[in-house]
Amino acid sequence: MGERPAAKKAKAANRKESSVGAGAAAGVAAAKPESRTALVRRARRINRELAEVYHYAHPELDFENPFQLLVATVLSAQTTDLRVNQTTPALFDAYPTPEDMAAADPETLEQLIRPTGFFRAKTRSLIGLSAALRDRFDGEVPGRIEDLVTLPGVGRKTANVVLGNAFGVPGITVDTHFSRLVRRWKWTQAEDAEKIEADVCALFPKSEWTMLSHRVIFHGRRVCHSRRPACGACPIAPLCPSFGEGETDPEKAKKLLKYEMGGRPGQRLKPPPDYPGLPASPLGAE
Repeated sequence: MGERPAAKKAKAANRKESSVGAGAAAGVAAAKPESRTALVRRARRINRELAEVYHYAHPELDFENPFQLLVATVLSAQTTDLRVNQTTPALFDAYPTPEDMAAADPETLEQLIRPTGFFRAKTRSLIGLSAALRDRFDGEVPGRIEDLVTLPGVGRKTANVVLGNAFGVPGITVDTHFSRLVRRWKWTQAEDAEKIEADVCALFPKSEWTMLSHRVIFHGRRVCHSRRPACGACPIAPLCPSFGEGETDPEKAKKLLKYEMGGRPGQRLKPPPDYPGLPASPLGAE
């Protein structure tokens, strides 16, 4: 015989209380001063938990070579990776190399990247960085952060994305999601991106930096949202000192989950083979 409705309700209530209780306990613990050793242990445990949940974490920009990743990352400012991925196929068909893009007609390029927003400023950056690659780096994307940040429109965040994912050079990508989450987790109190990067780098071995960035950003996009985090559906709730800032009811929290965790397409038109969700649709096919 199946369980009686009353028994099922009791079990559900116990699960809910357990989840909320765990989060509340984490909050109480976080109210006490946390030693450096305890912080490092908690941070590394969060990373291990996220590695299990997001074992398929990856850069969410479609690219086939370092130049494409560099261009896509510049375009991703103030827009979604999805919109960039929907825009770049036509862009790279028209301008497959730095030499091609450096010689682009600005108005034509503007029209191609218009969907990503701020298209005039981005056009200047793309033509400028392409010309710099052509003139100073023999048409190749350099593999050093010192060189990358000299390119128009390229800062440390963009440089670390390119180095970590196109060259295998470890780096922390401090975007808005990463900044929000590491402050919620009390890994840092800094607001400045470079200070956040330094604080988080100090908690982890260098070999973890790139994948840690992907996992944190995945979690920020799917669960730990800016305005209404899905606390009740969060796999690391017991480790989070900010538990309760969002929706704690498990059923209500599930409805806040995004992308593959919410049963909807991801941001890449061409996701990796192990991605468990649906690929995104091309521009105009949403």
